Amino acid sequence: MKTTTIQIQNLKCGGCANTILTQLSKLDDISDVSVNNDTDEVSFNHNNNEAFEAAKTKLSDLGYPMVGEQNSLPKKAKSFVSCAVGRMTK
Repeated sequence: MKTTTIQIQNLKCGGCANTILTQLSKLDDISDVSVNNDTDEVSFNHNNNEAFEAAKTKLSDLGYPMVGEQNSLPKKAKSFVSCAVGRMTK
């Protein structure tokens, strides 16, 4: 297992964090997911590069692309939806 920490965009609150924790934990070969709202970082353990890429893609699909990646208006909008969903499922 390798632990990776990445900085993401559009992270706003605990609702966002809840959605990220829930969705990344569903991925195969991903475990021990944590979100730091103060630093906009997500940390997780993964077994291989494919699992890392899957996590990166899932974050982007949820509206939380890595810092340095394109942060388009649709991604920002998705992050608001993910945030709202995370707040409702807390």
